[in-house]
Amino acid sequence: MTEKVRNDHVAPIYIINLLISDLIQLCCMIVEVVRLEIWRISFNVIFYIALMASVGFMVCVAMERYLVIAWPLWYRFRRTIKNSVVVCVVVWSLSLFFFVFVHFLQYSQVTHTIFAVFLLLPFPLFIFFLRGTVKALSAAISVPADEKRRIVAVLILVLLIYTVLFLPTIILLLVKEIKYNDALRCVSFILLKLSPLADVFLYVFSRKGAVDKLLASLCRCRMDSNDRNRPTE
Repeated sequence: MTEKVRNDHVAPIYIINLLISDLIQLCCMIVEVVRLEIWRISFNVIFYIALMASVGFMVCVAMERYLVIAWPLWYRFRRTIKNSVVVCVVVWSLSLFFFVFVHFLQYSQVTHTIFAVFLLLPFPLFIFFLRGTVKALSAAISVPADEKRRIVAVLILVLLIYTVLFLPTIILLLVKEIKYNDALRCVSFILLKLSPLADVFLYVFSRKGAVDKLLASLCRCRMDSNDRNRPTE
């Protein structure tokens, strides 16, 4: 794995940690489904710690894509396995500290606001990373076209996943008028639980050639559809 990290344009350490946090969330949801009451509270705590860690690693993935394109020379000398491991430890530690801090506030309105603000902070970062990367890629001649598509696809997918799955929860926590709407609470809860599954697409799109294969498949399906619809003489 060390050789893979060194050879790849973008080190996969953050994505691996993102998948680990997603796997922890899935295990916690299984415990919730089977209704093991003894462990339910403990696993609920672990679920939200892993959820907050996954948010941090999504930011790390987007930031790394931005740095490798916008600041390639600086990033080449700063990118080491040791630094990446330190960042991962910091993300896990902050997630644990944040949840413990919120837990001591006894889940009041203040805790909901703090949690919503925490979830809202990555949005401007995702937009900034996407905008800066697209701008840098337009002037990057040495970057292959398939690499450009892969990087942009990952950043767009990160922003899309976060907007669709996390934004309803943020709105629900911040807007008092709809906070106790049962339908919206149910929808936001379900979308939040889908985030580990959505991150699988992020891993697929981060693989080399995945975007080109998808585009080729879409083009092939469209051509086959046009051939079937074409009238015969």
